[in-house]
Amino acid sequence: MRADTLPHTRLSERIDNFVQRIGHALSYIWLVLLAVIVINVLLRYLFSEGRIELEELQWHLYSVGFLLGMSYAYQADAHIRVDVFHERFSPQLRAWIELYGILLFLVPFIALILIYSVQFVSSSYLVGEVSPSPGGLPYRWAIKAMLPLGFALLLLTVLARLIRVWYFLFIDYNECDSEYAAELGQKNLKSTAPQLTISNSQAEFTHGR
Repeated sequence: MRADTLPHTRLSERIDNFVQRIGHALSYIWLVLLAVIVINVLLRYLFSEGRIELEELQWHLYSVGFLLGMSYAYQADAHIRVDVFHERFSPQLRAWIELYGILLFLVPFIALILIYSVQFVSSSYLVGEVSPSPGGLPYRWAIKAMLPLGFALLLLTVLARLIRVWYFLFIDYNECDSEYAAELGQKNLKSTAPQLTISNSQAEFTHGR
């Protein structure tokens, strides 16, 4: 089920806005990655000088962009779905599929990754793991820490989606959060007020002519 068809709550909207800011900030990491690749290629083919640290930096930047970008992809529905049958279902059936998919598959998978990745990072930190390659980057634990951090951020995004699906299925959104809906209506009214003023001015001008 697409996220734009689900009602928002205050909590889910705050989480989604937070994830969106992270996703937009991470978009620049791909420019940095591209620059590192270009520099490494130029050094190798023009000056016959390969740099191990630049190669490893490419892997690290890609890992950071991928692991921390998962949450934004899920929040924005930019991830891959099998939509051959999904698009033909009713909104209620899509929401039920989303609910069971989150509770039975996605949340347990994220929990397993978090449980085992913390030990994975802590053991690397305790031994002071560095790159085995000569001239490689130190602090191998720091890049490994992106694994639990990325899945923790994904879990936060999944929580926001779960709240929205739950409200869609079990709660009348207009009644349970009428105050929030009224606030949104006031914001929309304020945004459309200048347009109405312009339209009225145009109508008066036309009538006057």
